[in-house]
Amino acid sequence: MAAVNTMSIKVKGRQAHGSTPWSSIDPIVTSAQIIMGLQTIVSRQMDISKAPVVITIGKIEGGVRSNIIPEEVNLLGTIRTFDTTMQRIVLQKIRHTVTTIAESMGATAEVNIDNGYPVTFNDPELTRKMLPTLYEVAGEENVIVAHPITGAEDFSFYAKEIPGIFYFLGGMPKGMNSADASQHHTPDFFIDDKSLLLGMRSLSYLALDYMASHQ
Repeated sequence: MAAVNTMSIKVKGRQAHGSTPWSSIDPIVTSAQIIMGLQTIVSRQMDISKAPVVITIGKIEGGVRSNIIPEEVNLLGTIRTFDTTMQRIVLQKIRHTVTTIAESMGATAEVNIDNGYPVTFNDPELTRKMLPTLYEVAGEENVIVAHPITGAEDFSFYAKEIPGIFYFLGGMPKGMNSADASQHHTPDFFIDDKSLLLGMRSLSYLALDYMASHQ
């Protein structure tokens, strides 16, 4: 799973009446330009054949009325990367893109990016040893080796300290296919609680088998 960084951007302009936009420095239009500029980092500046990169703005906040150009707009977004070198370059490009676009519009911008979570990576040797346990609990036909995904997990901090395995527990109701299932953070997301029984069994079996093999 990807490394994640959260970013916040504060765009400052000059407030004015909406009927005289030429007397303003419009942070809303500036923010729109910044959002489009951030997308070109992924589409035109990074070699995504090496590893995926995601830059998403999930929140825009600014203004109080239809006829007032505000002084400030705040953006909140997430960054996903798999390669530490690419991560460093992406963060540099984000700061450069945001500040120079704002400057070109006569505005200013502050960019704050947190340290985030590192990549979540299953230890290959431990995974190989424990796969038979998962086969026993769930049936080999139900255990799928997943491709990398751009979700992120703070479990990654544990896996940096000791070998670890992160796995997903299927919770889709019977009779539903994956095309109809809603994702996390969507209004129609639903999980079948019966899957928790398999989760408890799998964690218990993994713990017991691991301890038995290290006596």
